[in-house]
Amino acid sequence: MKNLNIVLVEPQIPQNTGNISRTCAVTGARLHLVRPLGFEISDKQLKRAGLDYWDKLDIFYYDDLEDFFYKNSGNYFFFTTKGRRVYSDAEYPDNSYLFFGREDKGLSEELLYNNPDKCVRIPMRNELRSLNLSNSVAVAVYEVLRQWEFPDLAREGKLTKYTWQKEG
Repeated sequence: MKNLNIVLVEPQIPQNTGNISRTCAVTGARLHLVRPLGFEISDKQLKRAGLDYWDKLDIFYYDDLEDFFYKNSGNYFFFTTKGRRVYSDAEYPDNSYLFFGREDKGLSEELLYNNPDKCVRIPMRNELRSLNLSNSVAVAVYEVLRQWEFPDLAREGKLTKYTWQKEG
């Protein structure tokens, strides 16, 4: 099984982190939260957005980015509106870490400047600021999983009252 890691650096909005935790739970991605957080983990909005999947989540906490980098190594990708490369042009190997910055500031320019070949962006209209954080994470996670051919994920659903007819 391949390892996909989502790193949220100083997330501020509990509903976004809750939605992201749900995305991580249903896809098997690990969630890494880098402090300071703009909320308490016990926030009702956080739990409500993650619903009953909180116990299905591999989640790790760090005091700051220095603590994160000390404890982890792998293939880092920094998602930013400042990136010069489109996210779908990158190849994501096993043990990839997808970094996302806080909703109001993004990732630090120093971090981006020091990793220019690992900065990727999701294309959007120039006159608009950015996509919602939880939507950005979902887009990124499913691109990586698409490249990996959706390992260990169900590819077919079932009806509850009916049976699908065989194709062809």
